[in-house]
Amino acid sequence: MFEAKLENAALLKKIVESIKDLVTDAPFDCSENAMCLQAMDSSHVALVSLKLEVGLFDTYRCDRTINLGISLKNMSNALKCANNDDGCMIKYEENEGDSITFTFTDTKRDKTQDVTVKMMDIDGEHLGIPDQDYAIVCEMPAAEFQKTCKDLAMFSDSLNITATKSGIVFSGKGDSGGINVTYAPNSNADDEKESVSLEVNEPVNVNFSIKYMNSFTKATTLSSRVRISLSNDVPIVIEYPIEEAGYLRFYLAPKIDDEDNME
Repeated sequence: MFEAKLENAALLKKIVESIKDLVTDAPFDCSENAMCLQAMDSSHVALVSLKLEVGLFDTYRCDRTINLGISLKNMSNALKCANNDDGCMIKYEENEGDSITFTFTDTKRDKTQDVTVKMMDIDGEHLGIPDQDYAIVCEMPAAEFQKTCKDLAMFSDSLNITATKSGIVFSGKGDSGGINVTYAPNSNADDEKESVSLEVNEPVNVNFSIKYMNSFTKATTLSSRVRISLSNDVPIVIEYPIEEAGYLRFYLAPKIDDEDNME
């Protein structure tokens, strides 16, 4: 038996809305310690990694490690039945068929809704993510990163990131013009949530698809801060912490410049 109760449905709604355009079907790996998901997008360019630790849940029970395969579209539809502040119970019993039950409780109205969603057989392509020491680790306001990516998308299909100890630069250029956005480290900012911190082991200069970056920033609703970890020639990691008891991470391979390959 598996059951996990969240104080309100809003958190799960935000998570699903953040990833459902990237990942169609999701294999949720549930253990006694956490509810996790790892899946690649259809083009196998981006990887999504989610971890929800026991501490996020009001109640949590997992009798044995199980994999709950589910369509994120169907899960999103189920969650739309709930108000943001409704309690949300996720329940699966092996002897009761192949469905997951979402129970939404509205205590103000003494109202309970049970919504069942059919499970799917999903081959969990579990990729080992190696521990990596990154050349650059930047923490900044998530809303600032989201705006920067939106602004860049108006000029370019690519996001170039360069970083040194003096700052991190997001830039792009296209036929209509270009844009450079520079953030200098200001860890002494009055408001800690507005600070930009930068750990630099060595300089980087790398390109990524701006389309994917804008897709990742849908997770801005989950956290006020974002952590960006990168090195030359390896996938970037965009991480949104979830209430200090979990995270949503996106991994994206660098963009290869065709012109460089032709030289």
